Amino acid sequence: MQTHCNFNQIEFEGFDGHKVVAGFDGGAITSDAGALLLRHVDKAINLFDRVASCFVDHRKPDLTVHSVRTLVAQRISAIALGYEDVDDHDTLRHDPVLALLSERLTPKRSDCGVLAGKSTLNRLEHGRVGTPTRYHKISYDKAATEALFVNLFVEAHDKPPGEIVLDLDATDDPLHGHQEGRFFHGYYSCYCYLPLYIFCGRHLLAAKLRRSDIDASKGSQEEVGRIVTRIRKTWPNIRIILRADSGFARDALMDWCETNMIDYIFGLARNQRLEKKIAPAMEEARLACDESDKPARVFRDFMWSTKDSWSRRRRVIGKAEWTLKGSNPRFIVTSLKPRRGAARALYEDLYCARGDMENRIKECQLDLYADRTSAHTMRANQLRLWLASFAYVLICALRRIALAHTRLADATCGTIRLKLLKIGAQVRTSVRRIKVAMASACPYAEEFALAHARICAAAR
Repeated sequence: MQTHCNFNQIEFEGFDGHKVVAGFDGGAITSDAGALLLRHVDKAINLFDRVASCFVDHRKPDLTVHSVRTLVAQRISAIALGYEDVDDHDTLRHDPVLALLSERLTPKRSDCGVLAGKSTLNRLEHGRVGTPTRYHKISYDKAATEALFVNLFVEAHDKPPGEIVLDLDATDDPLHGHQEGRFFHGYYSCYCYLPLYIFCGRHLLAAKLRRSDIDASKGSQEEVGRIVTRIRKTWPNIRIILRADSGFARDALMDWCETNMIDYIFGLARNQRLEKKIAPAMEEARLACDESDKPARVFRDFMWSTKDSWSRRRRVIGKAEWTLKGSNPRFIVTSLKPRRGAARALYEDLYCARGDMENRIKECQLDLYADRTSAHTMRANQLRLWLASFAYVLICALRRIALAHTRLADATCGTIRLKLLKIGAQVRTSVRRIKVAMASACPYAEEFALAHARICAAAR
């Protein structure tokens, strides 16, 4: 039996003599009023214009409804707000607050929305590197896009830091189709890409999509070299330390670091020779564990080289750890001299801190959908990865500029979205102003107002 629905009046069970009535007649209402903050953060760092400048648009201007700048702003902001697919934009193209990103109140043509739909956004995401073609009239500059991440990092500092630590890591990006460049990775037990990430603290400096049939360190020397060159151009006297797990402890990368006066601290895969080197320390740790009934650690510092893969002897720090479950030896290799730090301090305070990078990658992949690489070609998936990465940069700029010393100062991108961006509001447009009316009981109204004031101050 077919049921007839009245969308303007939906009645629910009442109480205390009151009817409960709902309807879809509230007018211009949005669930994403926090996009106003993203728009102001963009004004402070000029992100959307700079990303748009990395593209070349050969579409005919008189037939173009949505500029590349509008497409870029729409896509990056939507990812930041939790919309992972271009399909979502068909329902978002009439959103009154997101329309402010295009700084347009009415569509250019009567048969179009204020914002672009999925078909137009696909033309952006499937653009080619280099010269546009007949069927791909939007192209992008790969070098300019990669350089923008580093430029934004440098500009985020008021004064040159004395020392920075660059974290490198490769992670799996599982694939569920027949995308270009897919390979089965034995360690992750799935078909995947193997993107390379480079962070400095919370700042994202590189996100490079790669096939998974390669060594984890492949291409890292070139990426680090590009980043270091740009950083030293602005900060010539800065001290740089590379930090990574054992997948990057390769002679070529370490030799390059030593040649270019860059320090490094890498994990080192254990083997029988290394374990034999710290055998006395392991026995000492075992006895201490048996005596205290608690895990015990003993550190050893020595010069070491592989049998044939290393070109020179290097400083290795061994952690002889005995836990209640048995031995747990670990090793690191570093160019840092003993005067820079003792063995225990370098391992526990400097090397182990690299684990925070895992949280940054999780933010990118889980909160901002950096692993949404479902397009057929690698170039389209790389562009999707960059757009998600710019969404990460945008929210990190919001956190850095506007949320210091607030309840959201250390919040993840997902938490910031939930608490500060996902705010329902009614939008009323008059002749001279647009009023976005948010709930009086919004629990983060104070943080919202403070963030607005700080962003305005930073944008001056």
